[in-house]
Amino acid sequence: MRVPPCRPLAEIAAFAGVVERAGFDALYVPDSQTLWRDCYLALQVASAATERLTLATAVSNVATRHPSVISGLVRTLDEAAPGRVVLGLGVGHSSVESIGLAASTRAQLRAGVDQIRRLVIGEEVAYGEASARLRDPRPDGVPVHIAATGPRNLSLAGEIGDGAILLSGVADGPLRAAVEQVRAGAVAAGRAPTDPEITVSAHALVTDDVERDARIIKPILASIAQRGGTNALADAGIEVAVPAVVPDVVPDLVHAEDWEHAVEVCSQWISDADAAAFAQAFCLFGTPDEIAGRINALSSLGVTSVFLQHVGSWYLPTELVHSVGTHVIPRIREPARRKDTE
Repeated sequence: MRVPPCRPLAEIAAFAGVVERAGFDALYVPDSQTLWRDCYLALQVASAATERLTLATAVSNVATRHPSVISGLVRTLDEAAPGRVVLGLGVGHSSVESIGLAASTRAQLRAGVDQIRRLVIGEEVAYGEASARLRDPRPDGVPVHIAATGPRNLSLAGEIGDGAILLSGVADGPLRAAVEQVRAGAVAAGRAPTDPEITVSAHALVTDDVERDARIIKPILASIAQRGGTNALADAGIEVAVPAVVPDVVPDLVHAEDWEHAVEVCSQWISDADAAAFAQAFCLFGTPDEIAGRINALSSLGVTSVFLQHVGSWYLPTELVHSVGTHVIPRIREPARRKDTE
């Protein structure tokens, strides 16, 4: 479950306990310094309020945080929650764009991952004429998962990542292609194609009427169109054109402070039918049975975990945690229980 650190840390800690008790396996906290509270501090308080949840960044980057800084953070977090920490890394979007920086290049991300891994386990890393080594390292290291969308970053995730976080949604065609690209990257690096774990990210909503409720996803769909996703959308029969800049929505489409206003603005370019088609193809919108069925089917594509997101950035996903925990997770677990007893 994605939990933006949009509330005071005491509330984040309490909510982490809610997420754990609802039956989720992992808590992902996004890292964007101008939008929310610090993700590592949020994960630290979450670690004290939970016992088994995996605690992950979703995702950090090596543009706003030097690799040595990230190394110190994840080393400390793993000390607080041994074996429960996953470092999610990407090239950076909201964190870098908001302060006028460029996203990391693949070379920078590759070098950053190498430095972080070596520093965390106690190796020395050279920085020009200086060299650095972390005291009190974590000899077992911390898993690094690479968030990726485009083919070259997907290949990089397969090449160097302990896992890949796929931002393609659950539409069958794009998801198959993304998994194949990750596996190809792994094979090219001399790894087994199944070595990297595969996490797929998807917006979710438990509803008995997708066509009625899908309009809330319009800003997400518009953002994907803005960022070059029109071909994948067109393959699903969704033809939309969105301006490169939408100044009426603050701070941006994905993180709109007034979500209903963002929906209305995006309705200029995106119809209710487009939103419903997107929700049904790329997202996990539907009844508990429908959502559980789709999640269970993802394992056949090589997906090892599903990263659920609610629609919105400025409130905790209380309703989604409750509805998925109460009605969907038991249906996901049931096929596994049946298989174990056969």
